[in-house]
Amino acid sequence: MKSSLIISTYNWPEALYLCLLSVFEQTSLPEEIIIADDGSGSETGNLIKEFQSKSKIPIKHVWHPDEGFQLAAIRNKAIAAAEFDYIIQIDGDLILHYDFIKDHLRLAKKGKFVSGSRLLLPEDFSRKLLQGKTLPSDRSLLVMGNNRLNGVRIPLLSKLLSSIYKKNKPYYVKGCNMAFWRKDLFAVNGYNEDISGWGKEDSEIAIRLINYGVNRLFLKFGGICYHLFHPEASRSKESHNELILSETLNMRKVRCEKGLDSHSLSK
Repeated sequence: MKSSLIISTYNWPEALYLCLLSVFEQTSLPEEIIIADDGSGSETGNLIKEFQSKSKIPIKHVWHPDEGFQLAAIRNKAIAAAEFDYIIQIDGDLILHYDFIKDHLRLAKKGKFVSGSRLLLPEDFSRKLLQGKTLPSDRSLLVMGNNRLNGVRIPLLSKLLSSIYKKNKPYYVKGCNMAFWRKDLFAVNGYNEDISGWGKEDSEIAIRLINYGVNRLFLKFGGICYHLFHPEASRSKESHNELILSETLNMRKVRCEKGLDSHSLSK
């Protein structure tokens, strides 16, 4: 199965550097990497060009002007640019376990989408990693993490628990660690671009996918990634985004009005 890896980023090239290093350490590589860039400056662009010049895997840089937090829109643009049937989605402030993509591909199943979790790294340790510009061992990352259960990999248990873990929270997802079939994203019109600012774009698309009949598998004890510390983003638009999410849930919406179809027709 061929996959596209989408990495969202915004003006943090130091973190993106470590993220990309961890991508190239994967036991299973994607067929392409797409950087979904929410308006970063030239430093990020130069970093991507550096990796493009060395990579045997195509790296696409999908960018739009900085007009505030527009994660839904830039993810849609990246999805529209994807060439392959299965899309794995992460954020550029993650370091991936070397079996991250392998675990996602193992769990991929038609008619399902996947959501995983992440292990949080403390501030001081994150700063040292960013300054050092080298990847530590996965053991070191696990030991330093704040929620270590999210860093434990047990492949057999991962598959057994995938359909029942967090069954009481069917819309619980982490947008930094998800995977979808491309055709399913087009069926629900991708991310809802009426959601801007931090929050709820991931849960809202999960609701529409489930309303469409594409249910969630939860990736636990696999698909491990380590989240570099950063201050929280502004929550100024969270209440507005909550209203959109509630409307999607209550009206059992499948498609959003402003989404993928404003960027591309399905391939």
